Amino acid sequence: MTKLEQIEKSVAALSPEELKAFAAWFEALKADMWDRQIETDMKAGRLDKFAEAALADHRAGRTRPL
Repeated sequence: MTKLEQIEKSVAALSPEELKAFAAWFEALKADMWDRQIETDMKAGRLDKFAEAALADHRAGRTRPL
């Protein structure tokens, strides 16, 4: 049995309360991983072209207040 299969089996065996707690933990983990990836990309300059395009659109009047 692979590690993933073991995890799937364990998750399937959780009680409703445990599953709810697991789901909340997993969502927080994914959000944290996303935040770290965005920070890494930002520091590496991978988002600069998107920021410049957005600023150029704003300066050209192609934006509106939210």
